Amino acid sequence: MTLALLEARLREDLDRLNFFGKAWVPKTEGVRNVVVIGAGMCGLVASLALRRHGIENHTVYDMAPEGQEGPWITIARMETLRSPKQLTGPAFGLPSLTFRAWFEASRGVDAWNDLFRITRADWMEYLVWYRRVMELPVVNDARMLGMEQQGDLIALRMSIGGTEQRVLTRKLVLATGRDGLGGNYVPEIIRGIDRRFWAHSADDIDFDALRGKKVIVVGAGASAMDNAATALETGAARVDMLIRRAVMPTVNKGMGIGSPGMTHGYQALPDNWKWKIQDYLNRSQTPAPRNSTLRVSRHPNASFNFASPMEEIREEDGALFVRTPKTTFHADFMIFGTGFCVDLDLRPELATIAPHVRLWRDRLADGDPRRGDALATSPDLGEYFELQEKTPGACPMLASIYNFNFPATLTHGKLSGDIPAISEGADRLVRGIIRSLFVEDIDQHFTALEAFDTPELLGDEWTPA
Repeated sequence: MTLALLEARLREDLDRLNFFGKAWVPKTEGVRNVVVIGAGMCGLVASLALRRHGIENHTVYDMAPEGQEGPWITIARMETLRSPKQLTGPAFGLPSLTFRAWFEASRGVDAWNDLFRITRADWMEYLVWYRRVMELPVVNDARMLGMEQQGDLIALRMSIGGTEQRVLTRKLVLATGRDGLGGNYVPEIIRGIDRRFWAHSADDIDFDALRGKKVIVVGAGASAMDNAATALETGAARVDMLIRRAVMPTVNKGMGIGSPGMTHGYQALPDNWKWKIQDYLNRSQTPAPRNSTLRVSRHPNASFNFASPMEEIREEDGALFVRTPKTTFHADFMIFGTGFCVDLDLRPELATIAPHVRLWRDRLADGDPRRGDALATSPDLGEYFELQEKTPGACPMLASIYNFNFPATLTHGKLSGDIPAISEGADRLVRGIIRSLFVEDIDQHFTALEAFDTPELLGDEWTPA
């Protein structure tokens, strides 16, 4: 089957399923019903779910140029995705919209049978196709600068194509990725060191400049491993990986609990069980994929240094001196594969709401040691991913802002950042938006009900006695 034939079949499927609901939300001139910030995977499937349920008056904004949304061909450095190739992910139950359908139509059935894992370039190409065939309303080169409440609406300050604009919306979805409520995390020990000596694994790194250099990579997760491999493959003289743990994690514990039960039942768990599960997964740590680890270990100039937390870092003779409990290192550059943090104060566009967002630590008693845990900075979300107020009544517009990104994990499980359950997450999100919009507009819906006068019977169907 060619791609053209696949797209024809997809159109037939959509028609037979009556997939896109009729528009039902009352329109207000100059006001969008929903704005989605971010056109990566989460933003695209959220937009599809909005169209599925008849919310047409919405726009998806992304700051990247078209075709570069998300990390896949910019800062991601893995060779392949971790997820098994057969997962349907954002397809929303449509067989003709799956990655497999696209890949077989684009590359052939034999290529699919030979495929081990999805390359990041192919995944990006699939998402570009997904956006096009589902006619999703994405605007690129558009960055959110700030927001404020304007009556019952949210007024967004946007930069679109380099021009500042004001956009009014009833609902706002933050589909802004792993760092959407914060930023890159690096340990305090490096923060005073000149930035020419180090970068985070999610930064735009000039690997060509590291050719012939000694590089240290901190961490042993997927991003650390893939950045180390990229440095080695680009020609770094040596790469030392500094790993705090004495033993490399080898079991992906998250795979042990994945199921429809986890997808649909996790949200109903008591708080202590949610915390227990996520804390256990964090402490167990997800290992880097086998192929990512082999990308590093195949190089003789790579070294895995276990039980090696950093005790001292300083600039010395135009390079870095790094001391661990076992030994010392001299390096030209360091890359920190140390993940992300939730800290709304790092996001100037969220400054208006940052002081009012309820976090999980706000529901923990003073003196509870868990308040200092990184999990405690997670947003405490409502039933449909909506933000909640720390102090009731202090920032009412939070009820109309939905956090559909990775920091939602503690409240909802992995429905808003990973491929497996992304369609289920988007459906939950949009059902909440539907509920809120319908309740807010019930007077208009009832007026339309009263005015409806299309007859079912014409009066000629019977003869009076």
